[in-house]
Amino acid sequence: MACGFRRSIASQLSRVLDLPPENLIKSISAIPISKKEEVADFQLSVESLLENNSDLSRPDIQAQAKRLAEKLKCDTVVSEISTGPRTVNFKINRELLTKAVLQQVIKDGSKYGLKSELFAGLPQRNIVVDFSSPNVAKKFHVGHLRSTIIGNFIANLKEALGHRVTRINYLGDWGMQFGLLGTGFKLFGYEEKLQSNPLQHLFEVYVQVNKEAADDKNIAKSAHEFFQRLEQGDTQALSLWQRFRDLSIEEYIRIYKRLGIYFDEYSGESFYREKFQEVLKLLDSKGLLQKTIEGTAVVDLSGKGDPSSICTVMRSDGTSLYVTRDLAAAIDRMDKYNFDTMIYVTDKGQKKHFQQVFQMLKIMGYDWAERCQHVPFGVVQGMKTRRGEVTFLEDVLNEIRLRMLQNMASIKTSKKLEDPQQTAEKVGLAALIIQDFKGLLLSDYQFSWDRIFQSRGDTGVFLQYTHARLHSLEETFGCGYLNDFNTACLQEPQSVSILQHLLRFDEVIYRTSQDLQPRHIVSYLLTLSHLASVAHKTLQIKDSPPEVAGARLQLFKAVRSVLVNGMKLLGITPVYRM
Repeated sequence: MACGFRRSIASQLSRVLDLPPENLIKSISAIPISKKEEVADFQLSVESLLENNSDLSRPDIQAQAKRLAEKLKCDTVVSEISTGPRTVNFKINRELLTKAVLQQVIKDGSKYGLKSELFAGLPQRNIVVDFSSPNVAKKFHVGHLRSTIIGNFIANLKEALGHRVTRINYLGDWGMQFGLLGTGFKLFGYEEKLQSNPLQHLFEVYVQVNKEAADDKNIAKSAHEFFQRLEQGDTQALSLWQRFRDLSIEEYIRIYKRLGIYFDEYSGESFYREKFQEVLKLLDSKGLLQKTIEGTAVVDLSGKGDPSSICTVMRSDGTSLYVTRDLAAAIDRMDKYNFDTMIYVTDKGQKKHFQQVFQMLKIMGYDWAERCQHVPFGVVQGMKTRRGEVTFLEDVLNEIRLRMLQNMASIKTSKKLEDPQQTAEKVGLAALIIQDFKGLLLSDYQFSWDRIFQSRGDTGVFLQYTHARLHSLEETFGCGYLNDFNTACLQEPQSVSILQHLLRFDEVIYRTSQDLQPRHIVSYLLTLSHLASVAHKTLQIKDSPPEVAGARLQLFKAVRSVLVNGMKLLGITPVYRM
C-alpha cells in the first residue's frame, strides 16, 4: 500500500536531510489524479519540512525543493524525481506500483486503508457517541435523520480505527411535554387507537392538547401538575409514561433496522430525573448556585453577571431542566465508561447549550470536560413527499423505496431481483446518505428528490450501480480468470489512474479521522466510481488474452473491494444486483 512507498521515500530523504523517517512520513502524500495529464504518484511538501526544521530558511521554498531533488536518486522503487510548486515529486516504478497496490488490497481486504503508517501508534480509546435522540411519544421526526446517519458514520469510523465505541441513544423521554401528553391522553386518548397505531395516536393527542392549552389555562395548569407528579415518582403517572416510552422504542427499533443502525444503550433524560439533585448540591457546595427572585436556580458562567452567560438549572417549582439532566448524564457516563472522548451529534442550534454544559462541568471540577466534543450540523430544507410537507422519517423512507422501485422498473438494463423492495430501499438510502454527506456537515442544504435519484453523476445511485456492475463482472468471468494475473498488462492510462487513486485511500481516511467530515470519503468513492466506469468501457475482459483479462479483473475486483470499505464506513449497505 501507499505506506510501503512512503517509507521507502522517507528512508532516502532521511539520509539526505538527517531526519528520522518517522518525522517525514506525514509530509509525503499521494498526488490526486488529473484528467489533463499523467501525474507523479507522491509529493513531499517542502513547506511542511520547513516547519519542522529551523535549519532550512524560508525565503525561497522553490529553490529549496530544487536543491533537495538534485540530491535524491532514483532506485528500484522510485523511477522519476521532479519538482512541483513547493514540492518534490516521486514517480513509482509502474510494475511495482501495480503489483504492490493490488496485492495489498487483496491481502488487507476490509482493513485496506486502515493498516497504514498514518495510523501507527494510534492508541485504542474508549469513545462514547451520543446520537439520534428522538423524542419519545412522538413519531420519528425527519429532523432527527441527520443526527442518526452522521452519528452512525462517526461510530463506524472510530470502530474501524480500532477504538472501543459505545453508541448511545439519549431519548427525549422527560420534560414538560409529558405533562401535556399525560393530560391530553386523559382528555382525548383512546385505548384502541393506542394499541393499533401508538405513535400516530400520541402525536394527534399532543397536537390537540397543545391547541387546547393555548386557550384554556386549566389544561396548562393540569399539564404542569402531571409533570410534577412524574418528578415526585407518582406510580400512576409513571405507569402511563412508561407505556408511552416502551411503545415508542419498539417503533424506533423497527425504523433503525430499516436504516441498518443499532445502539448499545437506550438511555434518556428520565434516567437522571433524580440524579439532577446531586448536580445542584455540587454546584451549591462550590458557591456557584444562585436563586432568582422568581425562585429559579441559575449559574453565572461569566462570574460577572453577564446576562448572556446566565444558565438556568432548576425551575421555580423545583423540577429539572434539559441542561441539568445533561450534566447528570455526562457525570454518570464518565463513571460507567471512563471515556477518552464523548461526542454529541446534534444540530447547530444546540451549540450554545453544549458550550454551557462543558463549561459548567469544568467549573464543577471535572477536568475530563475537555474530552467532550459537540459535532454540529446544518438543517435540511425542502424535504417533502408528493403529499406535501414531511414530518416523519418513515414517510421519507417509504417514498424513497417507492421512487427507487419506479426508477428501477423503467431502466431496461435492470436485472430480475429476488427482493426488489429490499434493493430499492438500500439504493434509496445510499442516495439519501450521499446527498447529505457531500458538503460540510455544518452547512444547511436544499433537499432534491430529482437530484438524489440520478443514475449518473455524483449520486448514491451511481455508486451502488458501479458496485453492482463490478460484482457482475466477477460473477461472469471470475472463475476462469482470477488466478491469472500479470501486472505488466495494466499499464494503460486508465489502469494507472485507478491504481494511483487506490493509493490515496488511507490518506482520505486519515483526513476524515481528523475532522470527522464524511465528504472526503464521499468525494473519493465518487471519483473511484467514475474512473471504474471509464475503465469498464475501454478495458475489455471478454475476448482479451487470458493474462490481460485476469489482470483487468483483479483491478476491477480491487476497486469493488475499496468501494465496499468506504460505503460501509458511511453506513451504506452495498447491493450486488440492480
